[in-house]
Amino acid sequence: MSLKAAEVSSLSERIDWSKVDGLVPAIVQDYQSSQVLMMGYMNKDALSKTGETGQVTFFSRTKQRLWTKGETSGNVLQLVNMSLDCDNDTLLVKVNPIGPTCHTGTTTCWDGDAQEESQMVWLHQLEQLLAARKSADPDSSYTASLYARGTKRISQKVGEEGVEVALAATSGDKAELVCESADLIYHLMVLLQDQGLSMNDVVNKLKERHK
Repeated sequence: MSLKAAEVSSLSERIDWSKVDGLVPAIVQDYQSSQVLMMGYMNKDALSKTGETGQVTFFSRTKQRLWTKGETSGNVLQLVNMSLDCDNDTLLVKVNPIGPTCHTGTTTCWDGDAQEESQMVWLHQLEQLLAARKSADPDSSYTASLYARGTKRISQKVGEEGVEVALAATSGDKAELVCESADLIYHLMVLLQDQGLSMNDVVNKLKERHK
């Protein structure tokens, strides 16, 4: 889904470069979770290189040169999409981050109290944790043991939890409905990971049907 260089070039022509003194602010957002990761600045060359390589490149004001995020750490930002605001002087850059974005080793430069964690961000982080459990020792976690027992057992658990959700709703027990729904979503996420899919694939299908 990376933007082609020609598309980025077209975007560059719309930027009011004189208004921003040659450096346009670029807000970087995780494409899947919508979490804001960092903010940097791009000049024309940085924007052009981003389009050509598919990896987000900034202009470093301290080093006075182009700087590709992750050029030393390997924690690159793979470009997915890019758009301008209504004044043509700020970029929103959507990416798939490879590794933590912040130089401190955290996911975002706004980790902690400065950025309230949204529900979708938390679900995305849970999904990443579930994916990591694929290679874990089955004796070390319930999730790892599910993967070890295979697709059939995971599918059975999804079916069982679906029935439990229906029974809780039928009985009118809202607290139990919430608990069973959590169990269902958890096992569904494990099943999706087992099949090489994600909640993002499901959300995209819902959006497609909503058109």
